[in-house]
Amino acid sequence: MKAMYYEAFEQMPEIRALPDPEPSFDGVVIQVGATGLCRSDWHGWKGHDPDIRLPHVPGHELAGRVVATGKGVMRFKVGDRVTVPFVSGCGHCAECHSGNQQVCPSQFQPGFTHWGSFAEYVAIDYADTNLVTLPDEIDDATAASLGCRFATSFRAVADQARSGPGDWVAVHGCGGVGLSAIMIATALGANVIGIDVTEDKLALARQCGAVATVNASGVADVVEAVREITKGGAHVSIDALGHPTTCFNSIKNLRRRGRHVQVGLMLAEHATPQIPMAQVIGHELEIYGSHGMQAWRYDAMLAMITAGKMKPQQLISKKVNLSEAVSELVNLDRAETPGIAVITSF
Repeated sequence: MKAMYYEAFEQMPEIRALPDPEPSFDGVVIQVGATGLCRSDWHGWKGHDPDIRLPHVPGHELAGRVVATGKGVMRFKVGDRVTVPFVSGCGHCAECHSGNQQVCPSQFQPGFTHWGSFAEYVAIDYADTNLVTLPDEIDDATAASLGCRFATSFRAVADQARSGPGDWVAVHGCGGVGLSAIMIATALGANVIGIDVTEDKLALARQCGAVATVNASGVADVVEAVREITKGGAHVSIDALGHPTTCFNSIKNLRRRGRHVQVGLMLAEHATPQIPMAQVIGHELEIYGSHGMQAWRYDAMLAMITAGKMKPQQLISKKVNLSEAVSELVNLDRAETPGIAVITSF
């Protein structure tokens, strides 16, 4: 198979011909129809993820068609169109039995714990637990864009933050995760504020449903700007970027008994951000993490998409081939084009 491949962290990836994968007893092989480029892939390439063992094939947001199944697979067959959560569970532990595969202690993540989807084929284990059947109305590129950012944002906004009609929701960072969160919170009836440092991303945030935007580079105090718009602070605030400044602001701009959700990864030198703990205690704030979304929870998200309540395809700003994706990957930390890039040809 053709695949993107690197043998050392921060080494320029190459396009190589590598052995095709084989399905495990309870796994499948998927022919990749489309796969998204995500900042998490850049973190992996930089060496920030301890799960990665070199040499490596990245990629974790995918959609495609099953081309081979293990003998133990019961729910899926060759030809099925599927996607998979980027955090997948073993199906056997207490967390999986409780429906929380996203925090399975034996979780696997394509593109991190094993070779991923920047390739013509990818192997996925525990298929009956983790695969999601795709409706015909959702094409591969759109489905791939759901795999990490949109699905993670859906759980963050709908489940962890419990956002609902009339809530003020502040979204810090209007990249792929943030724009997804804005679209989802708007569909759930919330009033959303998009916060970023560039006007083109803020314009896209408004297109996704934000009722107000704040240019963090153009105001003296982001927290005060949010408090003024919301008349006292956000009910829900989401750090969609993953930076000490956005994490702090997201907590600080909450009203009493507000809810902060950390979605953006906090790695390397950003792993221990400052937190206004006196406010957390005195105002009884709630702080949550959000790490992917369970396969069984996709039905609600897919139903809202097929009903036209959310249009994640609007977030796709660029479609590239596998070779073009090399430069896209290594430059993701300074990507200037708003929205999501998706690999659609190999």
